[in-house]
Amino acid sequence: MGKRIIQQARGKGSLTYRVRKRAYQYTIKYPKTASEAEIISLIHSPAHSAPLIKLKSQDVIFYIPAFNGAFMGQHINTDGEAKTGNILRVKDIPAGTHIFNIELNPGDGGKMIRTAGSSAIVLKNEENKVLVSMPNKKEVKLDGECRATIGVIAGDGRKLKPFVKAGVKFHKMKARNKLWPRTSAVKMNAVDHPFGSGRGKRIKQKIAKRNAPPGSRVGHIRPRKTGTKR
Repeated sequence: MGKRIIQQARGKGSLTYRVRKRAYQYTIKYPKTASEAEIISLIHSPAHSAPLIKLKSQDVIFYIPAFNGAFMGQHINTDGEAKTGNILRVKDIPAGTHIFNIELNPGDGGKMIRTAGSSAIVLKNEENKVLVSMPNKKEVKLDGECRATIGVIAGDGRKLKPFVKAGVKFHKMKARNKLWPRTSAVKMNAVDHPFGSGRGKRIKQKIAKRNAPPGSRVGHIRPRKTGTKR
């Protein structure tokens, strides 16, 4: 009798494979009212690739990704001029400006461009609709009332530092509760993975349904077409 393969065990969740809820104690959002805010502290959040800044605006405390050049005691405006760190509506931001933590819908607190070192560029304003160029060069049209922070997110270059030793990588992955080291699927037994077995190493095309359970989602996930382009 076969056993549950490791993807199924991780997808189900257990004491071995679980999310550290404490890592997600900080929620990124914008204040509802426009006013001046002060940076209280810089925070390391295990759930985010970039450092966060804790801001206080009147009696409201909120968190956003830190921008390059942020420091404790700095004052930023949530409705002022287009200056690094300020939070503005995208329709009030001039073209060519780098922005991050962009709202997809007005008031959602910021959903796009939140990883370390990333930023988008405002292209042009069209009748309360703003065209924004994303890091992958795709263009997104947003409501002019959506808010964003001006600048580039801090933490650029974090992937350039090498681990050097396997032990360092081990402790990094253990802290993040990640499955490491990863074993190639074709090296497993047939009961452990759909690609596993010793009968040849050629991975045949597997077509998994979009709603297939963890473990069955291997190979192509609901492809439009397979095979060589002709």
